[in-house]
Amino acid sequence: MSKSVLGLYDDPNQAADAMDALKEAGFAQGTFDVLTGTPYPEGAFGEHVPQHRLFRYPAFGAIIGFTLALFLTTATSIAYPLVTGGKPILSVFAMLVILYEMSMLSAVISTVVGIVIESRLPNVNPGVYDARITEGMIGVVITTEDDQADSAIAALNGAGAMEIKQA
Repeated sequence: MSKSVLGLYDDPNQAADAMDALKEAGFAQGTFDVLTGTPYPEGAFGEHVPQHRLFRYPAFGAIIGFTLALFLTTATSIAYPLVTGGKPILSVFAMLVILYEMSMLSAVISTVVGIVIESRLPNVNPGVYDARITEGMIGVVITTEDDQADSAIAALNGAGAMEIKQA
């Protein structure tokens, strides 16, 4: 069973030391993170900055929308042929509008879905939190197994944690 441990700090240097202590204690990157209400640059505490894959969602969505629109317009024109003055049944210029609109619609919808997925929403296991983080404190939170919780607590205390919370 996993356990969430939170160490509270009032100094950013102590929070960075806690991150280093957790790395030295053998915890994997991505199992611990910094919680703060103050905007710090990414990586300021030495935390792992995950690479996002959001750019893939609109590209795949546009490709799927374009393919679907091409199939839809072609199948409709062939199923209901309207021969007008010897013009071709498949008119490329008439199809371009539908191809563009379906590509954009699919790209926008897949981007919204990608944002939800990449943001890891909804968070079914929120872990431990303290309201003082919004008041200027810095929290270092780690999710670990029960047998490694004591090692995480020792690492957080060694960096000068003001308080340790567990959930």
